[in-house]
Amino acid sequence: MALQLLRFAHYFPLPASFERDFANPNHTSRLHTSTVVGKKLSRLFYKKDYTKSYFLGCSLGGRQGIKAAEKFPGDFDGIVAGSPALDFNNLQSWRANFFIITGPTNASDFISPSMWKNLIHEEVLNQCDGLDGAMDGIIEDPSICRFRPEAIQCKDNSITNCLTPSQVEKVRAIFSPLYRDHRILVYPAMQPGSEIMAVEKLYAGKPFSYSENWFKYVIYNPSWHAASFNTHDAAVAEALNPSNIRTWPCSLSEYRDRGGKLLVYHGGQDNQITSFNTERFYEHLSRGMNASSKELDGFFRFFRVPGMFHCNSGPGAWVIGQGGGDSAKGVPFKSPNNVLAALVRWVENGTAMEDIVGTKFVNDSVDLGITFQHRHCRRYPSRSTFLGGDAALLSSWDCV
Repeated sequence: MALQLLRFAHYFPLPASFERDFANPNHTSRLHTSTVVGKKLSRLFYKKDYTKSYFLGCSLGGRQGIKAAEKFPGDFDGIVAGSPALDFNNLQSWRANFFIITGPTNASDFISPSMWKNLIHEEVLNQCDGLDGAMDGIIEDPSICRFRPEAIQCKDNSITNCLTPSQVEKVRAIFSPLYRDHRILVYPAMQPGSEIMAVEKLYAGKPFSYSENWFKYVIYNPSWHAASFNTHDAAVAEALNPSNIRTWPCSLSEYRDRGGKLLVYHGGQDNQITSFNTERFYEHLSRGMNASSKELDGFFRFFRVPGMFHCNSGPGAWVIGQGGGDSAKGVPFKSPNNVLAALVRWVENGTAMEDIVGTKFVNDSVDLGITFQHRHCRRYPSRSTFLGGDAALLSSWDCV
């Protein structure tokens, strides 16, 4: 999902084929070309120059936004990059590895969707929901959740509503980082809480289609079998890095020095790209630019959105103006409820956002009204903290 905006409030949506052919590593060059053309068309149409240029994207679109900041720092004055598919080669390997962990649906120790959605997810909430002080069905900060699947391991003669020892190890592997030889990190762990949606594709007992196509048609050839995946394949993909698609810059200093602003958000229950990788990227950029959190704040801010699945939807206050169905239409173009409006304000008025207020509508229907709102804090140094009272009230939380 990606969208460009020039400051005439004139939109230039990308062609339908742009997102369809996900495996084409030249997306960012296409984005640059369409941006250059869009600016020229805008000048011809309005008979004057645009004032500002913005980008809004999520998932692959989020990766495109960060790649644009790295490779074409003059294209956009402001970029919203949601749930970005960073470290792309290793992301595909991480996703491919889930089939190796779960096994096929006919395996004797396969964990069924109902077990993931009910038994395991309920135990995740039992162990981690209250860590933020509020039992509201949402894990505020998955990074402090140390889930212990052995708590629901079968005991004595029990065979129902519990996990066998081998199933416990499968769950433990899923919630652990993926490493290859010599303890080289491939990708961080999946965050607990995402299982209710991740089971639909990543834990479904079949290869994840994006990863399977990636190795068949980009890295190897159509004879490659997903069941044969191992960390050697991850090393091959990373070494090949087709068309420099990885997107893992250690510095965005040129974008910063040109005055660019970057707003990144990621859902805490993302079922396709673990939010822990965006936290890892924040630390990676901090080290690469030798910049403290305060220094990064000048051009780059990262917001976690608890209870949001991949890019949109979920039990949390996920509507922040990023798109994603009818619910997104219920948020006005105003800061701090809308990420793009917040970015425009930051770029054009110099007023950076300390938090973004997310909205959850009843059954995700704007017509039914608001269930609750929640304050999403920038990742460092703040954390949304429960102050007490009614957890559904905005005033019961603060960025501390």
